[in-house]
Amino acid sequence: MTSYAHRAEVDLAADRLFDFLADPRTLPRYLPELTEVEPVGGDRVHVAAEVGGRHVEAEGWLRVDRDRRTLSWGTPGEDDYHGELTVSDHGAGRSEVAITLHTEREGGPEVQRGLEEAVAVLTHRATAENDTEAAEKGDDWF
Repeated sequence: MTSYAHRAEVDLAADRLFDFLADPRTLPRYLPELTEVEPVGGDRVHVAAEVGGRHVEAEGWLRVDRDRRTLSWGTPGEDDYHGELTVSDHGAGRSEVAITLHTEREGGPEVQRGLEEAVAVLTHRATAENDTEAAEKGDDWF
């Protein structure tokens, strides 16, 4: 099994960032291969994705630990794919997101690049949506 990791600083308070990331339905908004994530009961989710040019659907799990600001997820199968995401408070409206993926899937540099791109997209998307919400509420968001 191979593990991949990436972390990034985010100009957003840790609780706000985690609230955005903890909703399973937001996952396809920042993980480009995912097309659908729907809760089906407990920690189980139905996942649809476009992987390597093919459509894949699977049952998986997603666990949210709000106290530790941690998500963990996985899908059974030949790739034995699972991962963890942690949001850490860095004070003054800043945080850090760290993601680790574990998989039997081949393609080391491709998987790492995809992870880095996903982290870039999720940090941008979370801050942009937070700014939009603040502007709509009339908050001082800049």
